[in-house]
Amino acid sequence: MRRCILVTGVAGFVGSNLAKKLLDDGYRVRGIDNLSAGTRENLDARVDFHQADIRDAEIHSLFDGVDGVFHLAAKNCLSECLKDPLGAASANVLGTLNILEAARNAKVRKVVYADTSAEYEGITEFPTKEGKIRPIGVYAASKHGGATFCDSYSQLYNMNITVLRYFNVYGPAQDWRRVVPPVMSAFIIRMLSGERPTIYGTGEKRRDFIYVDDVNDFHLLALEDPRTDSRVFNVGSGVNFSVNEIYELIEQQLETGLQPISHPDLPGEAQITLADISESRSLGWRPKVDIREGLSLSIQYIRERVMNERLGIPKL
Repeated sequence: MRRCILVTGVAGFVGSNLAKKLLDDGYRVRGIDNLSAGTRENLDARVDFHQADIRDAEIHSLFDGVDGVFHLAAKNCLSECLKDPLGAASANVLGTLNILEAARNAKVRKVVYADTSAEYEGITEFPTKEGKIRPIGVYAASKHGGATFCDSYSQLYNMNITVLRYFNVYGPAQDWRRVVPPVMSAFIIRMLSGERPTIYGTGEKRRDFIYVDDVNDFHLLALEDPRTDSRVFNVGSGVNFSVNEIYELIEQQLETGLQPISHPDLPGEAQITLADISESRSLGWRPKVDIREGLSLSIQYIRERVMNERLGIPKL
C-alpha cells in the first residue's frame, strides 16, 4: 500500500509543488491549509485536501495512518509579521507545537520542518554554515521558536525530525498576491504588464536563490534518508545575486526596456544571504537548475497562469 504523507501549507507555493512531486513519485498526499495565503487553484486534484488551521485541535485525527509530515504552513510575509508579532508567534510557534503533538500522538515516522535562512539575519560570515544563528526580525524569531520545539521533541520524545533552512525559493506558483510579493514574481508580473518594476533601497542586497524543484529533491531525501534524522540542513544554491542583477537577468529574457523605480528600503531584511551547502551536498544532493533556466520557467508559468487571472481574463 502506498504510504501517506501529510503536507501542511499544501495550497501554498512550496507545498503545492511538493505535493505534486510526492504524488508523481507514488505517495498518497493528505494536505492541510487554511487558504489564508495558498489557493485552491494551486492544488493537485489527487490531494486529499482539508481546509483547516494548524492551530486547531481537530486536525489531530488527520495524522492517523500518516507515515511522514512536511510542516510548511507558516505566516511568512516579513512586513505582516512585523505588524502583527502575536499573529506570527501564534501561527509559527503554537501552530508548529500543535503539529508536533499531533505527529507524536500518531507515532508518525518522520517530520520535516520548514525553517528559514532568516535565522542567520545577524550573522556576517558567508557562506553561512548551519552551526551559528542570530534571528532578529519577528518572522525569524517566530520560526526559530518552532525550530526550538522541533529540537525539544526530537530529544525528549525520540522523534525523527529534520529541520531545513530554506534560502530564497522561487519558481512556479510563487505567491504573487502578498503585500510585498517575492522579488522575482513582482518583477516578472510588472514587466509583463508593461509596468516598471520596483526596487527597494539600492538593489544591492544579495540573495541565495534556489529553484523549487531542487528544494523538493532534498525534501524527498530528507523524508527517506535516516542520515538526516535530528539534523539541520541549509537548502540553497551556494550562489547569490543582487536584486539589480535579478532585474537584469529578467530584462535580458523579456526585453521590455522598462527601467526600475526606486523606493525606500524595507526594514528588517538581511543585506546578504549565502548558503554553505556542504552538509546537504554530502548526502548526494546538489542544485540542478541554474538561475537563467529557473527564471525562464518562472516567466513561462506567470505568462500562462498568472497574467490572465490578474487581468481578469477567464481561463479556457
